[in-house]
Amino acid sequence: MEGVIDHHMRNLLTRIGGYHHCVTEFVRITDQLFPPVAFHRICPELKYASKTKAGTPVTLQILGGDPNAMAENAQRAAELGAAAVDINFGCPSRFTNSKAGGAVLLKEPERIYKIIDAVRKAVSTELSVSAKIRLGYENTDLALENAKAVEAADASFITVHARTKVDGYHHPARWEWLGRLNDALTIPLVANGDINSVDDFLRCREMSNCEDFMLGRGAVIQPDLARQISATYAQNPTAPMEWSDVIALVIGLTDLMQTQPTIAGKKVLGRMKQWLAYLKRQYPEAGVLFGEIRQMKQLSQALVLLSQKGRSVAA
Repeated sequence: MEGVIDHHMRNLLTRIGGYHHCVTEFVRITDQLFPPVAFHRICPELKYASKTKAGTPVTLQILGGDPNAMAENAQRAAELGAAAVDINFGCPSRFTNSKAGGAVLLKEPERIYKIIDAVRKAVSTELSVSAKIRLGYENTDLALENAKAVEAADASFITVHARTKVDGYHHPARWEWLGRLNDALTIPLVANGDINSVDDFLRCREMSNCEDFMLGRGAVIQPDLARQISATYAQNPTAPMEWSDVIALVIGLTDLMQTQPTIAGKKVLGRMKQWLAYLKRQYPEAGVLFGEIRQMKQLSQALVLLSQKGRSVAA
């Protein structure tokens, strides 16, 4: 999730537990070989064996439409220590699609094949190369053909967001389609889309017959959702995280961001508001706090309020 789950958020969420691996925001590949700094900016974990501080493996994601450029940059990512590479064919951003990247490529199964094939051949066979797609661009007519193109290019696995590009994030995820694709493929299919609670996970698993699942917005709506799902798998359900622990995470995110001198206070404040806007779907207290800081312009003012709220909850 570009602009939402960066390395700071990965650090926090994987400390809670439940994740087998996580994926970076995408590196947008154009027609050139990028310098190492471009990869380290998106994936600082490259310096730490491609793992978060909690030890969770991190997959580096790339996006672009030129097979040769994608292959060259994937090779560089591998040289820098990427443990796995994922190719994004699902981003619905208008800007990204206008640059021949993301979901617009779902109109061209053959091009999807060529991109994955080029990347697969450019890196070691031991390095996982996966792809994330949606069900299509305007409709689902090419859903199976696109999934088969990913498989034919020898991808390690495929992640499918169960919506089309036109659906955006508004139309309910079509989990029934995941089941159809899963039945037709021999590579593992990772289910994605609208898994925002344990009940959602259980219904998605039943409809898709998938064994693996990717969390997006659900991960920031319920920070311990992966841990809850893992506990459900183990038939040992656990209670959701209390608000006192959640507000400590929000404070932790601002602390981590402020350790980077290149991050302006305005951006830290924006991320704080952004996370509270997600959290209010699960925690009423987050909605109250969001309402109080929504119009604030100064980070220092918001931090004082956040600290006060944290102390009052702890007391």
